[in-house]
Amino acid sequence: MYAWIWRRLPGAWQTKTATALGLLVAVAVLLWYVVFPWIEPKVQFDHGVVQDPAPSGSATPG
Repeated sequence: MYAWIWRRLPGAWQTKTATALGLLVAVAVLLWYVVFPWIEPKVQFDHGVVQDPAPSGSATPG
């Protein structure tokens, strides 16, 4: 797939490299500022999933 993309880019290898880097930066910026903020509320990975099994009124040993 990457070879196909490389062959489709216009110009010499310097132009292809600059274009590929520009596209990579554009995709990274799009992900960072648009996609990740949009999906962050839907994927709440910062909330704990382990709950305390003991009831709140019980005494813990130790």
